[in-house]
Amino acid sequence: MEDYALQAVERLTTRTAEPYETLSVEPITPLLGAEVSGLDLSQELTLTQEKELMRAFRTHHVLVFRDQDITPEEHKRFARLFGELHPVALAPEGSDPYILDIKANKESRNVAGNGWHADGTADAEPSLGSMLYITTVPEGGSGGDTLFANMHLAHDLLSPAMRSFLGGLTALHDGALPWTAAGMTPPPEYDVPRTEHPVVVRHPETDRKLLFVNAPYTSHITQLAKAESDALLAMLYAHIARTPLLHCRVRWQARTLVLWDNRSVQHHAVWDYFPHTREGRRIAVDGSPLHA
Repeated sequence: MEDYALQAVERLTTRTAEPYETLSVEPITPLLGAEVSGLDLSQELTLTQEKELMRAFRTHHVLVFRDQDITPEEHKRFARLFGELHPVALAPEGSDPYILDIKANKESRNVAGNGWHADGTADAEPSLGSMLYITTVPEGGSGGDTLFANMHLAHDLLSPAMRSFLGGLTALHDGALPWTAAGMTPPPEYDVPRTEHPVVVRHPETDRKLLFVNAPYTSHITQLAKAESDALLAMLYAHIARTPLLHCRVRWQARTLVLWDNRSVQHHAVWDYFPHTREGRRIAVDGSPLHA
């Protein structure tokens, strides 16, 4: 490992953690994710619990809550602790406009999220985060894990010269790309979002730098020729996918809720359980504009 990368990792792994009074927080890896116990998400949290939960979220970016029995309304109430709920694009008529049903089974020919991405980055204000509650896991309890990658660390592990170069660039994020990649066109009622974001942004709450490009939504880097943009983006995507130090893996059990920061991590819902069924519901929280 290069010295600059080693220093970045050491800064994260040697930080002093203030103890929690009301929660138990067990890291999944030293650099990303934690399992949280001591909370019943069907109940309203105390102010102390809320404060400690927010600290754990800023520190670990991905939080896993096991053995939770929550209704859709309780799910939404918990999500509102973090901000206004983010409406589902193209929600079916008559459905809850803030709940996205997640389901794959033997009839599925593809699944959403089977590849590294962050949600809705073509929006002018990408969502703060998402909460996925899984109710059915694949038969036998194996498969269907979700991988997460730390975008702060993805930035910090790049060479100083590359970080400096990326810091002056912007990229166009196009909401039509997932449709065209699947050989479809967006429906006429969909107001397709397209937004130019910095390639490196600062987290709105912590001010830490992070890498903000992803394959499903990023069209191109606006300051570069197409061949240059394609080559640079391919390198960055390979860096995210092939650097295990960036990753943590969440193994789902029924009645598990996972909360992740949609700005500071990417995720990959692994579709390795066909023809079995996996289902749940996801709620997202409104975000804010991102700046370099």
